[in-house]
Parts: sequence; C-alpha cells; structure tokens
Amino acid sequence: MNVVEATAEILKVEGIKFLIAFASNPLIEECAKVGIRPILCRQERVGVGIADGLSRTTNGESIGVFAMQNGPGAENTFPGAAQAFSDNVPVLFLPGGPPTDESWGTPYFSSVESYTPVTKWVSQIGSSEQLQNRMRRAFYQLRTGKPGPVLLETPHNIFSENLDSELKYIPVKGNKIAPDPSDVREVAKVLLSAKAPVIHAGQGCLYAKASESLVEIAELLQAPVMTTLAGKSGFPENHPLSLGAASIATTKQVVHFIDKADLVFGVGCSFTSTNYGKKIPSGKIMVHSTNSENDINKDYNADYAVLGDASLVLDALIDEIKDQTHGEGNRKVRDIASEVQEIKSNWLSEWMPQLTSEEVPMNQYRIIWDLLHNVDVANTIITHDAGSPREQIVPFWETVAPRTYIGWGKSTQLGHGLGLIMGAKLAEPDKLCINVMGDAAIGMVGMDIETAVRNKIGILTIVFNNGAMAMERPGMTYATEAYGTVYQGGNYSKLAESLGANSVRVQKPDEFIPALRNATEITKTGQPFLIECIVKENTNYSVYDG
Repeated sequence: MNVVEATAEILKVEGIKFLIAFASNPLIEECAKVGIRPILCRQERVGVGIADGLSRTTNGESIGVFAMQNGPGAENTFPGAAQAFSDNVPVLFLPGGPPTDESWGTPYFSSVESYTPVTKWVSQIGSSEQLQNRMRRAFYQLRTGKPGPVLLETPHNIFSENLDSELKYIPVKGNKIAPDPSDVREVAKVLLSAKAPVIHAGQGCLYAKASESLVEIAELLQAPVMTTLAGKSGFPENHPLSLGAASIATTKQVVHFIDKADLVFGVGCSFTSTNYGKKIPSGKIMVHSTNSENDINKDYNADYAVLGDASLVLDALIDEIKDQTHGEGNRKVRDIASEVQEIKSNWLSEWMPQLTSEEVPMNQYRIIWDLLHNVDVANTIITHDAGSPREQIVPFWETVAPRTYIGWGKSTQLGHGLGLIMGAKLAEPDKLCINVMGDAAIGMVGMDIETAVRNKIGILTIVFNNGAMAMERPGMTYATEAYGTVYQGGNYSKLAESLGANSVRVQKPDEFIPALRNATEITKTGQPFLIECIVKENTNYSVYDG
C-alpha cells in the first residue's frame, strides 16, 4: 500500500463520507475506490464552502475535507480557508505538494508557509513513515479545543511511496476541557447576584451540543439570551427568554437588554469585537467562558473567567446554582420573560408594514416573512450570503432547533453561502436546505449551481435581484450618478436553467408562496431549484448598529 492509498483508508476509518475537491489530486481516485464519494466543485472557494457546511451541520463530528492540487489549486483555495478560519470551522485541507527532490523557488506558492496565518495547525507528510502520525495529529487538532481548519500537505513523490509496514491506524478521539470547580463556585455567586444579567451565547454552544443546558441555566437565572451570528440556533428563538441574534442588524430586544444589563455572561463565544455583532457598552460586569485561553481578555476585559467546554461549564454552573439556592435559582426573584415578549411584540408591530408589504418591486422582508411561515422551520436549514440578505434575515428568521441556521461573519466573502448550503444538504439530505443570496453574490459563484445539479444536491437558492449593490451605494454617490457604478444585471433564473437547475422568476408578492411550494417538492427529488425574486433596493435594516 502506498501513501495515497493509505491516506484514503485513513479518511474512511475516520468516518469521512465525502471528499470535496477540485482536480487534480490523486486522493480523488483513491477515495472513490474505498467508498468515499468525491464532490468536484467548479471553483475551489465554493468547494471549501461545501466542506465548511458539512462540518458545521454535523457539529464537527463529520469533518469536511477538501483536496486540491499544489500551486494554483492551493492559491485559489486560500480565500475559503480564511473564511473557515475566521468562523472557527474544523475543515481538513489536503493539498498536493511539489516533489521533495526538486528545488522550487520564487514564485512557487508554499501551502505550508502561506496557510499558517489561516489554519489552526499546518504540517507536511515528509515520508511514508510520517503518514499515520501526521494524520492522527491533524484529526486530534480538528476535534479538540477551539475549532479551526487544519492543513496537511503531501509532496507528489511521497504519494507514491510504499509503507514499510501494515497500516494500523486507530481513529482519533478528541478531548474536552472541564472547568475549575473554584471558578464555577465564584461565577455562580456572581451570576446569582446580578440584577439584570444577559447571556451572550456563541457558536461554541452549538459545537458542545449545549442547547438544553443553555435553556436550563437561562430559566434558573431568569436571564434573557442573545446569540452571536455564528451561534444563532443555539438557543430556541421561540423561547420566552430569547432576544434573538446580532449581526450589523439585530432585534430591538437585544439592544434594549444589552444596554440595561449590569452583567453579560458570554459562553461558547470569543467576545470578539466585530461589526457583525452587538458591541457591548462599557460598565458591565463581564463573565467569560470559552475553551480557548487566547480569547480571554482579548477585546473585552473579563472580570471573571471560566475555561472549558461550553456544555461542561454550563452543567457545572447549573449544579452549583441549584446547590446555592436549594434548586430555585432566581425564579422567585424575577420573571423577565414578560418584558422580553412585550418589547418583541412592539418591535414586530413596527416592522409589520414591511413584513407584509405588497410593494412591487418586492420588499425583501415580505419574502423572508412568507418563507418563515411556509416551511417546516425545525426541519429546514437556512443560510444567507454576505451583505443585505444577511442583515434582512438575521433578526426575523426564528430558529427553533440547533444547527438549523448557518450564520457566518467576521469575514464575509460574497458567495460563501452557496457552498455552505450544499454541504448542509449532503449532511442532512432529508432537510429543506435554503440559501438566500443577492445578485452580487451569485455573480461570484453562480456557475457552481451546476455542481449541485451534477451531484444531485437538492438545495433551494433564493436570489434577491435588485440590479444594484445597495449597501455600497452610500460610498459611491458620485460614481453612481456619473457612471452607474453600483448597477449590475442579469436574468438568474435563466442562468440556473442553462446549468440544468429548475428555476422561476417571481415579480409580485403573491407569486412567491406558490413558487416556494413547487420548489420545495422538486428539491425532494435531488434537483436544485432557484427562485429569482425581483426586489427593491432596501437598506432599511433592523436596529442598524454598524
């Protein structure tokens, strides 16, 4: 058995079902031989998005793997790796590399050197003897601690090297960090003594499968819960204590309760100061729980810190809070749910004219509202693209189950959502998987609709076509008046049709729901569907807080 054959066997042992790739890499052929299905994309950045979506949808239990050729393939993959790194997603990159017996100088692109800033760990398989050790280290990094992408390069001459001994690879199990009991006792007292606490839950709660514990501690403390963009769906948004999620746009509840909070308890989050989240005003007691010591005292000073896996921390805090309060927590101290629901009701009333608008061109908020109320939300996975679709969806889409929403931020590359939703559909073939994107985003990655067609990945793509880059207009006033800079055009339903997908163009509000129902049925057959919605320019975002 040579190295490329052994690598394919190792991936199979590790439970990998799909190899996302763009030619050429010898792993594609060998993985196919051992029953790992190759998914070839049209461009590498979308392929990384597919691997990213696989990892997110399965809580990192089924690692997304992307293989590419050395040189140009690795160069084209870099943006996708940067996006996965910014969102802390465990993706395994397996590029080929130049032969070790050849001298490669400038301008050769070195994956090992170049990917170091956008990976959690990077290495090279320098000989057949190193293969099993390097692969074990890679999967341990992927399954332990704060998630992130890993890269392992194999030079072309090493691929063909024979192993000296029989392959005896044992799959890797990751480890979780448990909190220090003294930290738990201290933090429990602080949380109980707070007058107006808010829980700030991040993506770490999803990876730790901590949603039930998050609900329990919120009810014990009578503390409302907001989530980060990436953490959206970690707390059920139909729960009376849910404030919703925050990006540039957010809900009125988030703004109200963060402003009045005396304590903010961040759990499973990095507390990164970013435009794609709610900035926390100064003067709050900050309690921070994360599984990465590098996040503590980074952008916000932590008055109290607990290091550990989100699920283990929350369960320990729940036990300690019950011990300190005879099982009652703060249930008898306050009932905050009625205040949350009153603000939510008022906020929705303010927005109802847009959510039910009969405007033509269509109002994007009407489409989102109709979409929300005409799908089985618990069995739907939805993501957005960067820009306007993200800000229009985040506040108003109400998630009710973990991993039914893929939120992404910090870096927001146009077009990333299309790959994400394909990966989600591969991971959850029985769910309705929806990507909402703008006309600028489809311009970046639209050819990969054919990837979904060819691989029978039955996703639903909804395109908001307003013929312009609306968010960029304020920064290009003269350029637009003089040269029409922000305008762009296209018939994207015809584009999808030309690539083999089913499609329809919708121009009036009452046409959308029938189109949605038809599209939903067709995606069940494995055929992708695109609904192009002709919409107005709309930058009236919910509680804009950029």
